Amino acid sequence: MNVTLRYTLLIMLFPGLLQSCGQPARSPEVVSEQFVVKDFNPMTNWDPQKTLFLDYTEAITQGFVIPGRQQVEGGHFNLEFRLKNTGTTPQNFLYKIYYQNESYKFPERDGSDSTKQHPDAWENFYGSWEDTGKTFAETGVIEADHDFHVVKSHFRIVGNPRNEQRYYDQGKNDRWKRNLRVGNYSFLLVVTTPENIQGRQIPDAVLDISLNNEIGFINPFFYFFYGPGKTLKNTIIQKYPEMLKVVANPDPGAGIYINPVAYSKEDAERSKTALCGQDPAIYNTAAFEQFVHYIDASTKLNNIPVIADVLNDNYSRMDYNWNKRFYRKEELVAITATVAPRPCESVVSDPVNRTITIRNPKAEFGKWQKQNVGVITRHGMTFGRYTVKCKLSELLNKNNMWNGLTNAIWLITQSQADWNFRRDCNNNGYMANYYGGHQDQRVKNVGYSEIDFEILKTVPYCPSWVLPPAYNNGIEDQKNVLNWNVPFPEEILADDDKIMVSCTNWDMACWQPADFTSGCYPVRYEDKTFWAHRWDKNYRALTQKTPERDDELFGSHFYYFQIDWQPDKIIWRIGPAKDKLRVVGYMDDKVTSIPNNQMLLIITQEFHNTKWWIGSAYSQDNIPFPKVDYVGEIQELTIE
Repeated sequence: MNVTLRYTLLIMLFPGLLQSCGQPARSPEVVSEQFVVKDFNPMTNWDPQKTLFLDYTEAITQGFVIPGRQQVEGGHFNLEFRLKNTGTTPQNFLYKIYYQNESYKFPERDGSDSTKQHPDAWENFYGSWEDTGKTFAETGVIEADHDFHVVKSHFRIVGNPRNEQRYYDQGKNDRWKRNLRVGNYSFLLVVTTPENIQGRQIPDAVLDISLNNEIGFINPFFYFFYGPGKTLKNTIIQKYPEMLKVVANPDPGAGIYINPVAYSKEDAERSKTALCGQDPAIYNTAAFEQFVHYIDASTKLNNIPVIADVLNDNYSRMDYNWNKRFYRKEELVAITATVAPRPCESVVSDPVNRTITIRNPKAEFGKWQKQNVGVITRHGMTFGRYTVKCKLSELLNKNNMWNGLTNAIWLITQSQADWNFRRDCNNNGYMANYYGGHQDQRVKNVGYSEIDFEILKTVPYCPSWVLPPAYNNGIEDQKNVLNWNVPFPEEILADDDKIMVSCTNWDMACWQPADFTSGCYPVRYEDKTFWAHRWDKNYRALTQKTPERDDELFGSHFYYFQIDWQPDKIIWRIGPAKDKLRVVGYMDDKVTSIPNNQMLLIITQEFHNTKWWIGSAYSQDNIPFPKVDYVGEIQELTIE
């Protein structure tokens, strides 16, 4: 075969061949009535084949910026395209760059009427120039010489790209309140002639994306690809053939900030370390802060006065049954779970191994404690695939006896202020408060949201008020072991070596999803069926449980836990490797309201009150206080 012919065929069959060899992608030549555009490249100073990791350097004060000043000189993408004036006179043309996150978006078109914008497409993360009042930029006068002329500009991707007033505070644009999203970004170039702007052929809400009309914000990707903009005369619309991939990888070894709301300046000063405290350097660089649980006084325990190393001392179910049965009421220790009295003692950041260690400290006689510990991220995001690599404490010993811990990986609202409200619930509203009862008022929107992994020893099936597991509690007869050491029911023993991976979405009981209901019911995803449970129609959360072996999840050097939070669904996955994850929970917007506000990630080891988990075989009151520290290690967090 002729060499030239072979090369031509390769290009036809594999159009990405040239750019995969290091050449930048180039947009094709597009012709309009008066001009031609080609070689659109929104990032001449960045290789689109290269993943861009978010720069945390200044993110705590201004929010994330793409690209960061540490990544690209000047902290902007350099935009470039070539334009040829095919008219008969010199002319000034106009152009505008738009970008949009493609990984976490609603479709631009309405599913029932493709001529209309999807009702939620305005929620998509899209932007243009930082100054939204700058509409279309001028190319400068282009001679009618039938040569291509290079047009250059620059831009960057920032939070609150529409400059919405809901994210302002005292005149300041708090861009971090609508941080940019991770995932893939597309880029759109629109080039037109002045008469389309002067003649108002393009709506003001497309020229200036901060404006909205009678239907709200207009998504420019809808307008130019599917709406009236696609037929504009003397207008060229070009989409860059490649996407920019953005990933967040907060560093556990960069320190732990102590929030002044949680601990005073004096406490922080006394307990600070080189990588934990309230110093300005830690404030600016730490991606995590110490998490301090809210302790509900109504969850008081009447705990047995026993200290034991449950995981290593061969503590058995017989020990549990004896201690449960034969301590008198006046001997029990009335406490609630506690939090660290001083900061930095139970959380440690290691810059060498880039890890965070969390530690539930041991108890001593007279110093009774079951202390909850954990860390929380400091930069809120909306949507993303959160993957945590960690070695959290084991929960069961070789006798399958539980140590009382719940290992939790969960997302929680960054704020309940108006700026972080969820989208409206248009079917009787949300329950107004997280802690409100059944008589709580209903409101159109709320700021509370939460998505959980809670992993503990409880029952695997949907609980029922009517038919809880039938436990035989035995009788107080110390002389006959069979009377007080009563075995669990067979249905419980079937999962004796397993813990429950509980996946929950706190939807605040919004009734809007088409299949919203209460009780137990199946939710199918691919080839799996998950049993979802909601106590009643006013209960604020939907939960699914999957039994898993404790030795697999917490007996190895690490394990992966992933919350895949998308605009219309949530998928929970676990596995021994990032490329070997399996689904353990699934919910979509047909059964639950998916949050769309900004959240933070928390990783904790905590002593739950088992009254929250009706039907559990073990009661927290009858679990010994820890004789040794229970240690967990957070090795990596990736959000992509």
